[in-house]
Amino acid sequence: MIESSHFFLKDPLNLPVCNLQIQDVEGKLSVYDSLRKKFLILTPEEWVRQHLIHYLITHKSYPKSLFSLERGVKYNQIQKRFDILILNREGSPFLLVECKAPHIKLSQTTAEQIAVYNMTIGARFLAISNGKQHLCLEFDPVSESYQQLRDFPEFLDK
Repeated sequence: MIESSHFFLKDPLNLPVCNLQIQDVEGKLSVYDSLRKKFLILTPEEWVRQHLIHYLITHKSYPKSLFSLERGVKYNQIQKRFDILILNREGSPFLLVECKAPHIKLSQTTAEQIAVYNMTIGARFLAISNGKQHLCLEFDPVSESYQQLRDFPEFLDK
C-alpha cells in the first residue's frame, strides 16, 4: 500500500498514466525501472523520470535500447550527471532530458543547466520536465541557439 506521505503519487502529472510497479524494498518505497531492470528508491524526481520514459517509449516510439540513464558527464573538470539521454540509431546523442520533481518550477537556471551538459554531449534536442510542465528545445547550429518546440521531438532514425 502506498503511504499518504508520498503526496506526489496522488498529484497527477501532465503525462499519460502508466502502470508502474511500486513496492517496499528494505523499508523504502521503490519503483521498478524497466530499462535498468531493478527497483530504485521512489523519489519525486524518479516518479517523473519513470513516467517520461514510459511516455517516450509507448507514445513517441523511442527505442528502449537507445536510452542511457543517469550517467556521468564531465564539463570544465566538474563531474555532472544527466537524467536521460536518447541516442539516434547511429549512436549519436539525439535528446537530452533533465527531470525535476513536480514541485520544482522550470526556470532559466534549469535550462542553462541542461545547456551546459549539452556542451559536452552535443544532442540536437533538449527537454526539461517536472512532469507537469515540459520545455523542449532544438539546437539551431546556424544561429548557435535553441528554439523552443511545442512537444517532445519525434524520434528520427538519423
